[in-house]
Parts: sequence; C-alpha cells; structure tokens
Amino acid sequence: MKQIRKRLWLMVFMAFALFALSACSAAEAETEKLEEQQAKAICDLTEGFLELCVEIPAEKIEEAEASAIKEKDLVMAGLFSSRKSVMKDTGDFVEVISSEADLTEDGGYECIVNASFANRRVEFKAFYEDGADGIPVPTSFSFTPEYSTVEKLEKAGMNTLMGMGTVFLVLIFISLIISCFKFINNFENRAKVSAPAAVPAPAAAPAPAAVVEEDLTDDLELVAVITAAIAAFDNTSADGLVVRSIKRVPGAKWKRA
Repeated sequence: MKQIRKRLWLMVFMAFALFALSACSAAEAETEKLEEQQAKAICDLTEGFLELCVEIPAEKIEEAEASAIKEKDLVMAGLFSSRKSVMKDTGDFVEVISSEADLTEDGGYECIVNASFANRRVEFKAFYEDGADGIPVPTSFSFTPEYSTVEKLEKAGMNTLMGMGTVFLVLIFISLIISCFKFINNFENRAKVSAPAAVPAPAAAPAPAAVVEEDLTDDLELVAVITAAIAAFDNTSADGLVVRSIKRVPGAKWKRA
C-alpha cells in the first residue's frame, strides 16, 4: 500500500504541474469551461487512478481497501470498494477508450473515462475539488459497468420477482396467522368446559344475637319473692340476705315446663 501511495503522489504532482500553470491564465480569462491543458491534466490524473486501481490483483483488493480505511483515506477506500463490487461483471482491464473533463455546478471538476474491460465497457467517474494549493483533490470515484438491454431486463425481472415474492410470502404468513384464530377459540372453549364448576362457598352462619342483660334489682316485689324463696330453701331468716343483682337466664328449662 505504501508503494501505491508513493506512485499516486508522484502522479498527482506530475499531472498538476501543468495544471497549476494553466490555472492562472484560466482565472484571468474567467471562463466557465476548462482550458485544454487543465482538462488534459485532470484526464491524465483520472486515468492514472484507474490504472493504479486495476493493477491491484483481485485477491489483494480487499487488503488495499482495509489499509485505506485504517489510514482514514475514505476516498481511496471508496475507489477500491467500487472496483471490488463490479470486478466479477467487468473482468480484467483492457484499455482506455476516451476521457473527458469538465467543471461541475459547485465549482469542482468531473472527469469521465470510458474504458474497455474483458466482459464489457465501464464508465469510470472521478470528482475533484480545489485544494489548499489550488491543486484539485479527489473526493469520490465510481465504476459503472454498461449492461446490455437483455441484461437490464433480466435484472429488472429478477428484482420484480423478488419484490412480488416477498409480498406474497408476507400475505400468506398473515393469512395463516388469521386462520389459526379459530383453533385458539376452540381450545379456549374446551378448556372452559373441562374445568370443574366452582363450588359456591357456604353461607356464613348468622351471628348469635347478643344477650341483653336486664337489671331486675329495681323490681321490689320480685326481690322480696326471691329473698323469701332462698330463705325458705336454706331454712334461715331473710333478714341476713341481700340481693345484689338479678339476671334472667336465656333458654331456662322452666319455660318448657
């Protein structure tokens, strides 16, 4: 990769030695078209990038890309990546057919190189912008193979089939999910039928009525009768008996007599 970089920089300085000289006259003329010398310099530089890239063997292209990424040279990494993506379709490089350079709308430079490869023709594009020293600096590269009408139709047909196939597969999957809903309902109904009926909890027994104690000590006649009965039972005098309280016993047996 270091040897490639040395060759690249040498090529840049050689190609734009002439460009720097012609740029002064172009600036004075204030034209919107590139001077012939400028255009030739950019075309020579772009062809140099192309030849530099195609000289890298197929088994080394990934290594070159990884090395460029490691050195944070994203422009060269993009060049190697673009070449790698079309390498199988284009085959080996044969020759440069034509090249043309022009100004872009944003004030940069664009160069298109038509090249012949073993399998087909390729359009190689390079874009540049003015650097700090007035020397154009590459910003991006791209390889665009020229496919025949039959190949384009084949690719379009494959893309259409893949798109439609994906849509139909998704619809079939959704219909299968919807058809499974009835089985889910049947399963829930069977589960409800097979489940034992819930036994109602026994009703709570009513709480016993609170016993209301009635104070009967104020009933003097009742007190006198009870005092006389106790005295007669014990065979004693009623004078020594004092009734403190009288309580009614619920459910007394004498009521059932």
